[in-house]
Amino acid sequence: MVRVVGENVKVDVYPLNVALNLAKEQSLDLVEISPKADPPVCKITDYSKFKYEQKKKQKEIKSKAQKTVIKEIRFGPNTDDHDFGFKLNHAKKFLHEGSKVKAYVHFVGRSIVFKERGEILLLKFAQSLEESAKVEQFPKLEGKRMFLMLSPKQK
Repeated sequence: MVRVVGENVKVDVYPLNVALNLAKEQSLDLVEISPKADPPVCKITDYSKFKYEQKKKQKEIKSKAQKTVIKEIRFGPNTDDHDFGFKLNHAKKFLHEGSKVKAYVHFVGRSIVFKERGEILLLKFAQSLEESAKVEQFPKLEGKRMFLMLSPKQK
């Protein structure tokens, strides 16, 4: 037994073979819409048209979904104040646009011995952006890079 819906059909519960015959008479397909309902709901429609509409709905949902953009800002362990301020302004702009910011200190060669400097630099960076961003991930060393993730605060 299935509940049949669709155009030119009386909405009612029919045995499966009767529902299939109704669809065949109209030269359409019997498509199961809601299998978990009691009884299951089927619709008499053109299957290719049904698939097209489903695809269209999925595309619309996907286009409305918000995409997260991650912008990267690179520092060296010996970045001076002017460069720091310059990169800080870029980060503020990125956060204002709604992007996440991934700031990292790249240690080249023997500069890896200055891990503390890199961590202090990233914490200072996070503190400077306190009013416009929240810290997602505190400074963490991975290989020759120390990362800090920031995301924009909700307005």
